[in-house]
Amino acid sequence: MPISVFINSLSVAVGGLLGTLIGERLNADFKQKLNMILGCCSMCMGISNVVLMENMPAVVMAVLLGTVLGLLLHLGDRITKCAGWMQRTMSRFLSSGSGKMDENASATLLTVIVLFCASGTGIYGSMIAGMNGDHSILLTKSMLDLITALIFACSLGLAVSLVAIPQLLIFSALFFCAGLIFPLTTPAMIHDFKACGGFIMLATGFRIAGIKLFPTADMIPAMVLVMPVSWLWTTFVLPLAAG
Repeated sequence: MPISVFINSLSVAVGGLLGTLIGERLNADFKQKLNMILGCCSMCMGISNVVLMENMPAVVMAVLLGTVLGLLLHLGDRITKCAGWMQRTMSRFLSSGSGKMDENASATLLTVIVLFCASGTGIYGSMIAGMNGDHSILLTKSMLDLITALIFACSLGLAVSLVAIPQLLIFSALFFCAGLIFPLTTPAMIHDFKACGGFIMLATGFRIAGIKLFPTADMIPAMVLVMPVSWLWTTFVLPLAAG
């Protein structure tokens, strides 16, 4: 059961509702400092997963090749375009009868959709939960998303809560697809996959804290490549090095 997926989406919905009720009571300085703490938490989650890697050269190679592939395919731009379509649909729904949503709010809503529906941490957490039933990543992410949704909802209102719907659909699909992949994996492949996700969570933490804007969306293909690269490394490269 994708229990952690449901909890994650529920945290976004509840955070959006709380933020709508609080409104503008949170000042900008409070929000900025809270974002720094959220970024720190994401980085700590990343570190705890990076230390699990068994084949460092394979993981690093997958991260590099995956990011290069993502940049060449302009994956980040494509994800943003897809999120833009969802944003326009939601904007039309939300503005019906209440005037048109202003440009700044629309741009912020686009950021929210990308953050909650296409984050590397969410994709990674959903797949890990589907593979071996480890829900810890998504459950921890749920705590972070609750606060993040609350902060955004102070200016966007209930629009943030609605983002939980596409997030639930996307993460549920990843959860069930990952369950089909798991029988084909080895413990070393899973550990290297977790380490790869840790790299992306570290990069996400830097983005949330506003330290450095890593291309986290373009890093997503690394999670597709890391297990095949890990298998090739342990099956062919290591035996040659041992010989």
